[in-house]
Amino acid sequence: MANTLRPYLNCVRASLEAAMCLQNFASQEVERHNKPEVEAAKNSELLMNRLVISRNANERVLIESSINSMRVSIKIKQADEIETILCKKFTRFMTQRAEQFFIMRRKAIEDYDISFLITNFHTEAFLKHKLTDFIVQFMQDVDKEINEQKLSVNARARIVAQAYLKEYL
Repeated sequence: MANTLRPYLNCVRASLEAAMCLQNFASQEVERHNKPEVEAAKNSELLMNRLVISRNANERVLIESSINSMRVSIKIKQADEIETILCKKFTRFMTQRAEQFFIMRRKAIEDYDISFLITNFHTEAFLKHKLTDFIVQFMQDVDKEINEQKLSVNARARIVAQAYLKEYL
């Protein structure tokens, strides 16, 4: 993990651990229903304060928590046009396979690239620290993957430009 990324990810990890105290809570409107309150947003007393952890203007995490669920939305670093295209393609690829990641949402929150929805059923089925580790590791891997893809695209572009310019020299 890069030294510049470490404090940001440590802060995200600590915030996720603090916000992940979820419990079973039935719907107050419909009997025998249990909907994620962070998604339904019917009762403001069941919602916690939203928390935004920002590394810079282009990279941030939004943690929205309620009594029985939490939503984690991630804005991936997009410093230039290549990173924006790579990020869009990567997130589209991941969200098409959202069922394989039990906690990933198909559609991200506005202004964010990827969202996860963790309910009390997830915290009962999986270990809480493993869910936190997964999200932090996911953020780290996405950053690394986009950087590697950007280097690969730039290397290919350099080779193509050299081959093209050899004809004129």
